Amino acid sequence: MPADARWRWHLGLKSRKGAVSTVTTGVFTLSASQQPLGASPRPSVGRRRTSFGAAGKHRCSRFDAAAGHRVLDAAWAAFTMGRWPVAASLMLLMVASSLAGCVTDAGDEVGLDAVFTLSPASNIRVGDTVAFDASGSLPNDGSLSYRWDFDGNGTVDATGRTAEWTFGVAGSFTVVLTISDGIRSKDATRTVDVVEASAEAPTATISTDASSEFDCLGEDVSATSYLLIWICEDDKETSDRKITATTTVALDGSDSEAATSDDYITEWTWDLAPSEDDDGDGDAENDADLQGETVDWTSVAPGEYEVVLTVKSSKGLTSTDEIKVHVNYAGTWTDFEMGGNSSSGPAQLDFDVTVVYDRDSGNTIRKAIAELTYPKQDDDWVVGGGQQQNNNRLEIYVLDEENEEVVNSSEIGDDQREDANCDSDDYCLSLPLSSYLMTDTTHGDGEWTMRIHNDRWNDIKVHQFRVVLEYK
Repeated sequence: MPADARWRWHLGLKSRKGAVSTVTTGVFTLSASQQPLGASPRPSVGRRRTSFGAAGKHRCSRFDAAAGHRVLDAAWAAFTMGRWPVAASLMLLMVASSLAGCVTDAGDEVGLDAVFTLSPASNIRVGDTVAFDASGSLPNDGSLSYRWDFDGNGTVDATGRTAEWTFGVAGSFTVVLTISDGIRSKDATRTVDVVEASAEAPTATISTDASSEFDCLGEDVSATSYLLIWICEDDKETSDRKITATTTVALDGSDSEAATSDDYITEWTWDLAPSEDDDGDGDAENDADLQGETVDWTSVAPGEYEVVLTVKSSKGLTSTDEIKVHVNYAGTWTDFEMGGNSSSGPAQLDFDVTVVYDRDSGNTIRKAIAELTYPKQDDDWVVGGGQQQNNNRLEIYVLDEENEEVVNSSEIGDDQREDANCDSDDYCLSLPLSSYLMTDTTHGDGEWTMRIHNDRWNDIKVHQFRVVLEYK
């Protein structure tokens, strides 16, 4: 027998000649290279004795004639088997232990997950050929068989991981995918709407009128193909130094239109996270997070988002439109004192900021800015002291989520703390942070800290500290 020949078990052992002693159902395989054996003899039936010489982990698998087999790890101690009835008892014990499902090396049962997609996923007309794909089902190791019922009548219309079907009449059809590993099975069900061949689709349109008119500095906001919303928090209390502000975004789909005068739109569905398949149907862009012609999307934090609107007509066809929503933030703290350096060290005041850089979801910050305005000389300056002694100096330190320093302003000279928009008696310090600093390959995103640092002995009055988060 070739070294890689397979043995099949029906709670017993199938011989090389095909004789089977069946105790119950369930088919398993062991390749010669996987069997827990010594050098020889090989397992057999009849009156000959068979030895399992090697102890420890050995691999076995369920056998599926249509789709192959799935690996199961198991362990046997070295022992010698008696005649065939003993072997049958041993296999009964081994297979019965496996009926609950295969086990990984870590001891976790591998679950079944039936998932399928279809293309086209919407606007299916009579006569269209629809492609069905169950590649997302788990496990994807070749152990599964696939059965398709396209009209919900309980009969198998096709087999295989992928299949095609043409619907001959209009209506709603329940499509059922059944996957099996030879012992367990799992179903996935979806309703497929089929419309007449002559039906025309509507047009979905998301209005861009909901953008902010001005940014937090009063500058005009120009947004034509996306929504740009500013959250402006002015005159925040120094006791509130954690940025948690959210806003409400008005989403408007009232510009959507039906295709003909005798048709009309019956549904407006908003998917607020089209990269995530919340309902588990295999289509990430059809989740109904909000419903209605115009809706309020509440508790939206600073960030970059994609929104998909799906409209459905009275004739059963759909159309989608998508839009980017950018939510920027600016928070300002004014007129407070920074204590001076003392025996315990420099005075520090921390402001907690959440920055998001997630490529997978598309929520990626563009930049963050910390701005600090303070007088060049404070009220308690030293009489007769030199210019450097009386010169105020504050710094900004930025720390990442691990409390590691990202950057600080100590290398920015006094001459770089003045600009045309800054009062001649003040320093205006600006510390911009590019999105590169927040990527996975650098410091990562998360809860960051922006810290005002005073190393001088004297108190310093702060006119303004401002944090800006720009996602657009």
